[in-house]
Amino acid sequence: QERGALGFERHYHVTDPFIRRLGLEAELQGHSGCVNCLEWNEKGDLLASGSDDQHTIVWDPLHHKKLLSMHTGHTANIFSVKFLPHSGDRILITGAADSKVHVHDLTVKETIHMFGDHTNRVKRIATAPMWPNTFWSAAEDGLIRQYDLRENSKRSEVLIDLTEYCGQLVEAKCLTVNPQDNNYLAVGASGPFVRLYDIRMIHNHRKSMKQSPSAGVHTFCDRQKPLPDGAAQYYVAGHLPVKLPDYNNRLRVLVATYVTFSPDGTELLVNMGGEQVYLFDLTYKQRPYTFLLPKKCHSSGEVQNGKTSTNGVSNGIHLHSNGFRLSEGRAHVSPQVELPPYLERLKQQANEAFACQLWTQAIQLYSKAVQKAPNNAMLYGNRAAAYMKRKWDGDHYDALRDCLKAISLNPCHLKAHFRLARCLFELKYVAEALECLDDFKGKFPEQAHSSACDALDRDINAALFSKSDNAEDKKGGGPIRLRTTGRKDSISEDEMVLRERSYDYKFRYCGHCNTTTDIKEANFFGSNAQYIVSGSDDGSFFIWEKETTNLVRVLQGDESIVNCLQPHPSYCFLATSGIDPVVRLWNPRPESETLNGRVVVDMEGASQANQRRMNADPLEVMLLNMGYRITGLTSGGAGGSDDEDSSEGQVQCRPS
Repeated sequence: QERGALGFERHYHVTDPFIRRLGLEAELQGHSGCVNCLEWNEKGDLLASGSDDQHTIVWDPLHHKKLLSMHTGHTANIFSVKFLPHSGDRILITGAADSKVHVHDLTVKETIHMFGDHTNRVKRIATAPMWPNTFWSAAEDGLIRQYDLRENSKRSEVLIDLTEYCGQLVEAKCLTVNPQDNNYLAVGASGPFVRLYDIRMIHNHRKSMKQSPSAGVHTFCDRQKPLPDGAAQYYVAGHLPVKLPDYNNRLRVLVATYVTFSPDGTELLVNMGGEQVYLFDLTYKQRPYTFLLPKKCHSSGEVQNGKTSTNGVSNGIHLHSNGFRLSEGRAHVSPQVELPPYLERLKQQANEAFACQLWTQAIQLYSKAVQKAPNNAMLYGNRAAAYMKRKWDGDHYDALRDCLKAISLNPCHLKAHFRLARCLFELKYVAEALECLDDFKGKFPEQAHSSACDALDRDINAALFSKSDNAEDKKGGGPIRLRTTGRKDSISEDEMVLRERSYDYKFRYCGHCNTTTDIKEANFFGSNAQYIVSGSDDGSFFIWEKETTNLVRVLQGDESIVNCLQPHPSYCFLATSGIDPVVRLWNPRPESETLNGRVVVDMEGASQANQRRMNADPLEVMLLNMGYRITGLTSGGAGGSDDEDSSEGQVQCRPS
């Protein structure tokens, strides 16, 4: 009976009306500096916080009381705080900017162990119930260390050394252990790649190395293989690696500031500093559409009639010089199932928003419809058009994904074919865009000399001409291999292989801004992980529906920046913190309560301002943070010709 009640409680504790009524319940005061980390205990009756003031405080959040405050012995800002599992909430671990990891016994308010093995700031601690007396740390020296607190050892060892893969400049920023299978550890670091490691496999590999007769002889090969094959899997938003050179030129830094698993362990959420929030599906993995796919991945028979192969990994499209081919010849239009009336109305609303140039509103309405009718090609095609018009970071890549989906559902979707060519061009895949456009002209000859086709043709040829002047851009005809020449940041061959085997994201969440701090969190909210929450540089926190990716709520959580958001383990209750020296608690407010003053009503305006902020010159951002208002900040994404619709009429196409 009790288990059933708890199941009901966890299932229904975050429902849409609750989210709509989420408001500030209390402010917990006691720190004298920024509050950089928050952590609930397993039962959810204690909340620990760590601060720039080098103190940790344990709160009774349900009664808004401070239970304990202690100086941690750190000499710099605390960045991470964790309860050690199976310790009866007695042992607390902290990591700080002094490069130290400290272990505290809360019952006697004493620091009982100090580890000084890292040589740079410690950003995150991770624990796991299956590993008692064990925890891990990620630090800016590029190391992931594992600690053993058993009486006879009390030591730490290097589990993963990222510098062996990425050179001396790489920094580890965050890590987390899969709650359902504690053998899997996710790590976020500098750059767009998120790494998933099998801890047990690494340990077994080290044991066998020690036991082998040649263990004493360190050959060159031993040093090349610090991790066994299969122990690491990388994830990346497919458009980011190719954008890196451009971002670097603009001093725009990409860094994973937070990683976390869904409660069921099947999804990985990443707050990508300098970009958006991404969700990766660990079960149904997909390769990036446009990034570093080795030519041998595709056989010529893999793409037929525009449908992708069903191996669950390849997205079935040739994006390199050995041939971009969609279905051959002019096929007959496959019949599209008519939408039920309520979805037809939703689509019409989206079309009207598009006609009014309300791109985000159109995207959100199409996304709602897509969730209910996931096999309707027209919805994907229309949403792609809205993404291409909006041009936020990553929009052209999402549009490309939608175009491919539309074509796989309806191989004769004319607009999706054409938009695909435009997306490839905007994503700097110029040769592939030309091939796609030629394919389009062959498939739809009556469109071959339309103004839109001619305009894209001109753009592509101009780009190819400028590229031939600068042939160093892409040697070998494929996408840029992300290698640098400096020894300090040299990327090993093993790292290149892992990057080339990366998997793509499932969902992307836009609206927040994450450029100013490197500890900004994003989390699942709700026991079914039905919402995503993230902090932001504008002092707000953002709540999205997980499945539609639609933004549903924005609340002001800090005077400057919201960094931390930790949902309660079993109630609709959220703890947040940031630059202000307070912890804020949020829950659904009674309907009788007066208007919530912390609600950001203009979510669209806030989102647009954040996109501009992310693309602003770093000096402009600094001035913005100092309170100067700057007009004319550049908007996200590459500018695109508006001609793409002229050959096709507007996007408001009727179902065939």
